[in-house]
Amino acid sequence: EVQLVESGGGLVQAGGSLRLSCAASGFTFDDYAIGWFRQAPGKEREGVSCISSSDGSTYYADSVKGRFTISSDNAKNTVYLQMNSLKPEDTAVYYCAAVPSRDSYCSVYEYDYWGQGTQVTVSS
Repeated sequence: EVQLVESGGGLVQAGGSLRLSCAASGFTFDDYAIGWFRQAPGKEREGVSCISSSDGSTYYADSVKGRFTISSDNAKNTVYLQMNSLKPEDTAVYYCAAVPSRDSYCSVYEYDYWGQGTQVTVSS
């Protein structure tokens, strides 16, 4: 059974940092693309950052480029999202997701498996 468990969310002031973790189990980590998505109240879920297992290539939404960094520790089956210089508009529930594909366009519609989400709140 595929399981994705997010952790690391919380409340932080603008300009602060958080690191989200996504612990994966139940599948061969190297054969999947993993992504971080977020959904703010009243808005659609959007891709934040994704990493492909084929070559480690990464995708970032324009709104987070230069501030967020995605990384993968294959030995621990864990993907991280380091979030720096956080802004109030980053406030959302952040979800980790996986798809059995070695490449990804970081689209919500690609992904098959989802975690339960972790709340990130950035105060101004």
